[in-house]
Amino acid sequence: MALLNALVKHTDLQLRTAEQFSKLAAAEACCRRCSLWKDATQVVPGTGDSHARLMLVGEQPGDREDLDGRPFVGPAGRLLDDALSAAGLSRDTVDLTNSVKHFKHEQRGKRRLHKRPNTYEIDRCRWWLTKELKLVQPRLAIAMGATAFRSMAARPGKISQLRGRLLNDVCEVPIYVTVHPSYLLRTQKKPERDRQYIRFVGDLRLCKQLAGL
Repeated sequence: MALLNALVKHTDLQLRTAEQFSKLAAAEACCRRCSLWKDATQVVPGTGDSHARLMLVGEQPGDREDLDGRPFVGPAGRLLDDALSAAGLSRDTVDLTNSVKHFKHEQRGKRRLHKRPNTYEIDRCRWWLTKELKLVQPRLAIAMGATAFRSMAARPGKISQLRGRLLNDVCEVPIYVTVHPSYLLRTQKKPERDRQYIRFVGDLRLCKQLAGL
């Protein structure tokens, strides 16, 4: 009976958290804390396991994500899926989200080119990331890139100096710093790109262990 009660309680908690996750996404869709919503197709909330021990935080949605409404479904997302698989993870067992929830871009003819969010936009959107962290309560969050680190630590930092560091005192949860998968796509020379990819997979494997997965 005790086991049955525990299972019922756990299932009820999962349902309540999933409902809260849906409410958070609906609230994000109404966000007007900065002006990025004006030119975006839609908000792109976090997705994945709402009880994930491991949260991956990127910069912002790209063109594909803005149209699809889900994070990491473009080229960088496909690379991330490959790296997660190589590390023994999947997007179903982690929480995937971004520091900024709307796509910032510049229109060039029919193309929409990515523009990096500024400090004001990152800081205004941190409010949502903080709520997501409190809701999911991961054991570890991975800051992928400078924007994610800026959002989570509330200060700037160079990824070349911070990569591979585990920081326990800058955020609601411990954070591990690594590169954004788009960095690997921008690395033009194949030997260096392969080396960076292997290192990125190693970062994910280490984070898997740190999160107890």
